This record gives sequence, structure tokens and C-alpha cells, in this order.
Amino acid sequence: MLTALLTLGIVVWIAFILDAWTGLRKLDALENEAGLVNGPLLTVIVAARNEEQQIKVSIQSQLQQSYENVEWILVNDRSTDQTGKIIDGLACADQRIKSIHIRELPEGWLGKNHALYTGATQASGRWLLFTDADVRYEREAFAKALHYFENNELDHLTAAPNLNAHSFWLKSFVAFFLFGFSYFKRPWRANNPKSKIGTGIGAFNLVSQKAYEAFGTHQRIKMRPDDDLQLGMRMKKEGFSQKMVTALHLIEVEWYESLKEAFVGLEKNTFAGLNYRISMVFLAVFGILLTHFLPFFTIFSGSKTIALLSLGNIVSSGILYLMVIRRMTLFSPALFLVFPITALLFIYSIIRASVLTFKRGGIVWRGTKYRLSDLREKE
Repeated sequence: MLTALLTLGIVVWIAFILDAWTGLRKLDALENEAGLVNGPLLTVIVAARNEEQQIKVSIQSQLQQSYENVEWILVNDRSTDQTGKIIDGLACADQRIKSIHIRELPEGWLGKNHALYTGATQASGRWLLFTDADVRYEREAFAKALHYFENNELDHLTAAPNLNAHSFWLKSFVAFFLFGFSYFKRPWRANNPKSKIGTGIGAFNLVSQKAYEAFGTHQRIKMRPDDDLQLGMRMKKEGFSQKMVTALHLIEVEWYESLKEAFVGLEKNTFAGLNYRISMVFLAVFGILLTHFLPFFTIFSGSKTIALLSLGNIVSSGILYLMVIRRMTLFSPALFLVFPITALLFIYSIIRASVLTFKRGGIVWRGTKYRLSDLREKE
């Protein structure tokens, strides 16, 4: 039985390596793109709830962009800190900024999704950029993204930013999360026009206003906590042209400040990413244990066959890890040395999020509770 499972693991790894090798070669780096000097209006929409520590620095980095035909719509989503005042101050200092304050959340909406939708209804731009309140941009980011968007005749462009992390274990966990996301979602498939697989990243989701309206706006995903991913996945599935790029030297976000904060943050969308299905939770946990954890122990087996198959799994996973981490992050591939430990941490985050969702009867996101019965969409 163990021999069969380890053999299956190697087959799976090889299949993903081949898929990643093909896909990652087509994953362009936005840094290499020329910049758009002038063009139509871009509307940047930021939803912010209790972001007083981050939003001012983020918006100031955007105001310095080389592409100048930009307007900003900053949506204060029921903040209880100084976010609203900061947004108003930014709007007073720069006439390109419009502030919107949401006092109540309508039934049937998640807060962020409603805030982004509200901002989009006030947009005048040909392009809409949905971004988060903690993202920092280099001066050429908008210009290069818009040039790439136009050159490739896109409806949707999403960019992978540099995810900054300070502590060793947080870096290891973030690296594993990105690896796991790539392993399960294969985001590079977004660049294959023949594939129905798409992706979206909250730090940078750029869409044409025309395509956004044709898709059905955020009303289509109003109860999805993984709104950024769902926007990209569904647009691609429905035939909209899409590309994913990396922007590791142009866009930066400190995803979480600590490992504990990462576990809390993932409460809202981990179970959602598994479609709120217990069967998917068991499948994910079993798959990670089999391919990411078990070989690191069975390699010490007294059976030569088991040991060699285990080594094959470790080498194969290491090759894929190296490919993904070197292409999609600025982290050191040496983090693979704690791969089995971070695999266990990832399993813990999945189980924790799923149990808490059931225990609470839903998720608690940015101070608001959303019932599980409402989150489970009926397609």
C-alpha cells in the first residue's frame, strides 16, 4: 500500500512539474514591460476597513505614479479607527481622490465586496484597478501594467506582488502557502487562452470597465470571501481574456505581520477555497500528508524500495518548490529545508479554519459575522 501511494506521489509531482515548467515560462515579469506614457483614465478603487496604519503610505505611493491620468475612489467600509479621517484628508489634499463612507452593510453582501462594488459604481475610468489598502507601488507600476494590458488586448490582468515577511517561520509559511496555492490552483493556466482556469490576486486586479460590467460586477461574487480569486477565476471561465504576471519589484505588500496573524487571516477564505465541503478538507489534508510530509519520514525505511520512492518524492517536490519560489517570490529556496514542518502548519491552518467556521456557524471577517448558510452559494 505504501509503495503504491509513494509511487502515485511521484507521478503527481512529475505531472505538476511538467505543467509548471510550461506555465511558468509564459509568466511575464511586469518589470520588463515598457510604460504607457499617456492614455485613458484609470480608476483605482480601494476598500478600507480599519486600515489607519497602512492606507496613507499606500495611497501616497500611488500618487507618485508616472502614469498621471488616474482617479482614486477610497471607500471607508464602516471603520472604527481613524481610517475615515485619513481618507478625507487625502481627498482634501488631492482633487483626484474621492472618498466614500459606508455606514451600513446591506443584507446579502460581504463588506469588502460591497465596498468595491460601491466604488466601481462611482468610477469614470476606462480601466478599473481593485487593490488593497496595504499595497505599496513603485513609480512605474501603473504605466507598465496598462501598457501590458493594452498590448495584450486584455479584459483582466492580475499581478503577483512581493509578499514581504520578516520572521523566519512567517517567511517559510508564506512561501509554502504560495507553493500550495500554485500546486492546487495552477495560476499560470490563466495565461493559456485555451484553458478555463483563471486567477485573481487582491493586491492587483485590473479590469476594463466594459468587461467588468459585462461580467456582472461584484454582484456576481458578493458573498465570496475570496473575492479577488473568484473574480479572476469566473471571468476566465466565462471567456474573458486574462493574463497573470509577476511584479515582484514593482508591487509590495506585507501580507501578515506574524504567523499567528496569518492563521487568523486565513480563517475567512481557507474553507471557502475548498467550496465549504468537508470532503475537500479531508482530500486536501490527506494529499498534503501523502506528498508533502510522509516521504521525509519513510525515507528512513528499512525497505530500499520505500526509501528510494521517498527520495523520489522529496526530489520531485523540491524541484517544483524551487521552480515556483524562484519565479513567484523573492524568498530563498533554502526554505525548503523546513518543508515538512510548514506542511504541518498549513494542515493546521486548514483544519483550524474549517472547525472555527462550523463552530461559529460562519466566518468573522473584519468585525462582521457572515452565516455559513449565506456563504454557501447556490450556483
